[in-house]
Amino acid sequence: MAIRVYSTLTRKKEEFVPLVSGKVSMYVCGPTVYSKAHIGHAMSAMVFDIIRRYLEYRGFEVKFVMNFTDVDDKIIARAEKLGVDPYELAEGYIQEYRQHLHDLNILPATVNPRATQEMDQIITMIAGLIERGFAYESGGDVYFRVDKDKEYGKLSGRKLEDMQAGARIEIGELKENPLDFALWKTAKPGEPAWDSPWGKGRPGWHIECSAMNLTHLGEQIDIHGGGNDLIFPHHENEIAQTECFTGKTFARYWIHNGMLQLAGEKMSKSLGNLITIEEFLEKHSADALRYLLLNAGYRNPLTFSEDVLQSAERGLARLRSGLKPAQPGAKGAPQASVDALTAQMEKACTDFVEFMDDDFNSSGAMAALFDLVRVINQTRADGGTDVQLAPAQGVVRELSAVLGLTLAGEEKGMQAADPFVDALVALRTELRKQKLWALSDQVRDQLTALGVTLEDSKDGTQWRWTE
Repeated sequence: MAIRVYSTLTRKKEEFVPLVSGKVSMYVCGPTVYSKAHIGHAMSAMVFDIIRRYLEYRGFEVKFVMNFTDVDDKIIARAEKLGVDPYELAEGYIQEYRQHLHDLNILPATVNPRATQEMDQIITMIAGLIERGFAYESGGDVYFRVDKDKEYGKLSGRKLEDMQAGARIEIGELKENPLDFALWKTAKPGEPAWDSPWGKGRPGWHIECSAMNLTHLGEQIDIHGGGNDLIFPHHENEIAQTECFTGKTFARYWIHNGMLQLAGEKMSKSLGNLITIEEFLEKHSADALRYLLLNAGYRNPLTFSEDVLQSAERGLARLRSGLKPAQPGAKGAPQASVDALTAQMEKACTDFVEFMDDDFNSSGAMAALFDLVRVINQTRADGGTDVQLAPAQGVVRELSAVLGLTLAGEEKGMQAADPFVDALVALRTELRKQKLWALSDQVRDQLTALGVTLEDSKDGTQWRWTE
């Protein structure tokens, strides 16, 4: 089955066919490093980590590029406010973000280009756009002529004539058209600046990503990704300037993730409702955030709350329960149970690929994993040995890793609690022998509250962590 991807450009799912067979070029917009990264950044990074991991699982060689915008109005303003060098400010946040990505189990990019390292390519692009008539110099600034690009607005679906209504030119701007956007800005005194044919200055935000794409991936790429808040104007402008410069289609597939919301409100720095990655990881596991995302689906908005997180932790506990060893003294499950486990294991592998091939349907893939865990736990309860459980548990580990889940930490904690559960189950058995039903029911209820399921049979009582 072929992978199908929803592209924002065409607004439909398309068969994924890379430019070069077996290889994928993928660019994702990274952060502007002027303050601490928040969990919205983490969500977007996880989305494209999952997509990358799955493409690699399916046999593609992925060249993954994620940039850092390390020169920007916001960086300059914050550095001035703090009384620090803007380069040092940006570098500190870059290194902090790299550590966050590691802590979140996000694979490192093939390349992490920076805007400050791409000046030659940026200047070459701007000069080429001027030469082709798509850009113009005005008072030391350079602007892109949006009305020169007949396809401007094709990504966002906006029409130029509608956008022009109410558009205005800001003070100090010398534009031909209020919608024209800056490719190069004249530097103010004390700001970082580079020499250019138009005087000392620095690039506009949009041209940076186009230049980094050209340098590291070439004139055409397979996937361009980012949050859906970047569709306009950033990605719209990227398409315009890149395709007008090269004369070629820029990206074959535009993939955008939904936004993270707190209490139904978009998380943003302007609203002041941010939770930094650092704050999140002090209280929760990286797996918990990834679990939320996997269950929601990458294109949907993701609601973030403590209740939702607790539900995620319970879901992770259910997944980890499938990795528990056999019950002490397990004598082996009946052949019918083993056959059912084998069949479910094969079905899980097939279903996982079928769901993920359908625009990276991670919620369906997770359901396939949970179905397998349920049968693993049943086989364990039927007396399955470690040898009988191992192949299916290996599938759980493998497919979880494809999604970027570690399933670490809590599993050991649960295993450490096993002897105490065994003791409580033995106590309940003894109380039942003495017909102290009220007390035995009390122990059962306490075990249920702890997330333990009891299964009584003529051979005794078996227990497992509740799914």
